[in-house]
Amino acid sequence: MTNYREILRLDSIGLNKTEIAASCGCSRNTVASTLKRAVECGLSWPLPMDMSDQQLAGILYPSAADKPEYRMPDYEYVYREMQRKGVTLNLPWLEYVEKCRLSGDVPYQSTQFNKYYGEYFAKHSATMHLNHKPGEIMQVNWARDMSLGDRTQQRMMAVF
Repeated sequence: MTNYREILRLDSIGLNKTEIAASCGCSRNTVASTLKRAVECGLSWPLPMDMSDQQLAGILYPSAADKPEYRMPDYEYVYREMQRKGVTLNLPWLEYVEKCRLSGDVPYQSTQFNKYYGEYFAKHSATMHLNHKPGEIMQVNWARDMSLGDRTQQRMMAVF
């Protein structure tokens, strides 16, 4: 977190923006915008003793009330839908957007939707990646496909 108190203190003793930025470990643009906001808010050094750093940050940069609240999708439902044949991630996203529009909520764009789904999938999927050089070892999946007859299964197993 930016130390706004230190920026105001260093400015009061006459340091330039580059020196303040180097001392506080932030960019020169951050220093300039902080000093500009302090002038707009009527703040100057010394600050009141009872003002905390969080209160100072709240005065300088109040949280925007117009910042939209996004509705989080039901990724458990999306995960189940993705198990169905022919479903791409775009279809659950379109359904999610439509539900948000009907309820008056703000939906995520597809890129953010896909990012959060990827995080959900990585956390809840039961897969394992095996690192190996191609052709070094052979791996056989002995799971039986119930759609094939027993005779076909026996022939397939004999090949391996």
